[in-house]
Amino acid sequence: MGYRPLGDRLLVKPKPSEETTKSGIVLPDSAQEKPQEGTVISTGPGGKDDNGKVVVMEVKKGDVVLYSKYSGTEVKIEGIEHLIIKESDVLAIVE
Repeated sequence: MGYRPLGDRLLVKPKPSEETTKSGIVLPDSAQEKPQEGTVISTGPGGKDDNGKVVVMEVKKGDVVLYSKYSGTEVKIEGIEHLIIKESDVLAIVE
C-alpha cells in the first residue's frame, strides 16, 4: 500500500465490529458499536516540538492500538475502511 501519513498521524485498520451478541442475536449495522481497536498500517515521521525538532513516534507499524471512540478521519483505501488518527488519540498499545 502506498500511503504514508504526515506528521504525527497513523493509518489504522479498525478491528471489525461484532455482528452478533454473545447470545447469538444478529445486530443490524445501525446498532453495531463503533470499534475502538485497530492495527497500525503506517505511521508518519512524527510531530515537531516547539523548537522544530521531530519527536519520534512511540507507535509503530503492526501495533494493535486502542483509540478514542470518535477520533480520526474515515477513509476508504482499495475498498477497505481505514482511519487516519493523531498519535495523541491513541489511548493504549495492546500487548
